[in-house]
Amino acid sequence: MTAVSEEKTFKLPWWVSGDTNAFFGLGFNVLVNVLTLTALCLGVVHIPQNDVYSVILPALGIQLLIGNVYYTYLARRLARKESRTDVCAMPYGPSVPHMFIVTFVIMLPTYLATKDPLRAWQAGLAWCFIIGLIVLAGAFAGPLIRRYTPQAAMLGTLAGISIAFISMRPAAQMWEALWIALPVLVIILIGFFTDLKLPGNIPVGLAALLVGSAIGWAGGYMNPADVSAAVGDIAIGLPTLKLDLLANGLSEVAPLLATAIPLGIYNFTEGMTNVESASVAGDTYNLRAVLLADGAGAVVGSALGSPFPPAVYIGHPGWKEAGGRTAYSMASGVVIALLCFLGMFGLLSALLPTPAIVPILLYIGLLIGAQAFQAVPRVHAVAVVMAVIPNIASWASGQMNNVLAAAGTTAEKVGGDAIAAAGTVYDGTVLLGGGAILAGLVLGAIVAFIIDKNFYWASGYALFGAVLSFIGLLHAEKVGWNVGGQVSLGYVFAAAVLAAFGLWQSRRPAGDPAAGPGAREAEPAEA
Repeated sequence: MTAVSEEKTFKLPWWVSGDTNAFFGLGFNVLVNVLTLTALCLGVVHIPQNDVYSVILPALGIQLLIGNVYYTYLARRLARKESRTDVCAMPYGPSVPHMFIVTFVIMLPTYLATKDPLRAWQAGLAWCFIIGLIVLAGAFAGPLIRRYTPQAAMLGTLAGISIAFISMRPAAQMWEALWIALPVLVIILIGFFTDLKLPGNIPVGLAALLVGSAIGWAGGYMNPADVSAAVGDIAIGLPTLKLDLLANGLSEVAPLLATAIPLGIYNFTEGMTNVESASVAGDTYNLRAVLLADGAGAVVGSALGSPFPPAVYIGHPGWKEAGGRTAYSMASGVVIALLCFLGMFGLLSALLPTPAIVPILLYIGLLIGAQAFQAVPRVHAVAVVMAVIPNIASWASGQMNNVLAAAGTTAEKVGGDAIAAAGTVYDGTVLLGGGAILAGLVLGAIVAFIIDKNFYWASGYALFGAVLSFIGLLHAEKVGWNVGGQVSLGYVFAAAVLAAFGLWQSRRPAGDPAAGPGAREAEPAEA
């Protein structure tokens, strides 16, 4: 049978039963993130409620449609190309780390300085626009980085993000109302990690949400008065261009670059690691096509009024394991977009207990963290752990800074000696966590190449780390010249030591066991 006839006879369904499970899972994931960013706009930046519900959320709805529909197209194209019905679409939604960064690093300081939420919103739009441009550029640089980066470094960095930024906050929220959240998590774990089917084959995500909501309402966790108030606030909003707001924000672009540049790099690097994660799970997507959708979503969203960059989500293997195929992502994007256009998020936040929603995020964090250790050679487990550590440090430093801010002070005011006397290594934690995703890639790659005795490649990555830390993209809080001098020098010295070992090894006799595989010309680890 010819390839043409095979393509004609290949039947690819639009929807399978597993798509229902994945739809509810991803849909609740995006739902809780949209509820969170709505609360940030209203409660932190004090953007007027009408602007949030009639401008920002409809713009976000367009972003979701761009990415989720396009990723469904990519999945169906891949399925037809390989004649497979088990291809899973990439998940997509507002980037969780960026939600908090644009709020607390860009918009809140602008609001506090000007007391003008409009100025703060404009700054957020400009920042989102710059992020989009950097991700579009990364669509062309990303494939090259992926080719020469060990898999342990990429998946280890992804595990670090999932543990620190996806798992920790939901887990903490769960323990504030564990009587609601733990039964929900148990249902999710049984449904997704065992072969047991729920009665009536009800989707796991839906069952978990219904049980958690029932417990929350029956136990008095929710307030009926909030529902009545939310119904009165429902208003339809359609997306419109807000180029004037974006232009005003871009007029003061210089202060935004210090965070936009490293966070834009973070975005395309995270996209790169997520594509690698999907490849390990059996679905090999074109990295450039994925990143172009991410960058376009940020640019279009900023022009329509959303300061929140979207991103391909961590979690493809989880949704595939749950049975998701090509259409679950598009369905979740369409439904959440409609909720954005119809102004329903105020009502949803009053109806659904947060502890009934966040366990799905913890499930994804558990799955991705485990994948990093399962997919790489056992000998590279150390490299995975090294790649995880900077992300944990970034999370920890953020927690420390938030607590200090809540107390009306800063680390500088408290003083390094007083912090050290309390047994806390503050400065080192902040430096280690600076540019965490890039730091994880660099450190994980160095360790993986050392394990493989590819000392020259390890030295090259150490020099790469030296350059990035010198200009502040690694182990620093701002971008500049000679920002991390002592850190950069550490990487330079490490590169010299590694190069010396490479030279020593190359001069060993070919049959000498000490020479190892690195005695021949070093090749990059398989990505």
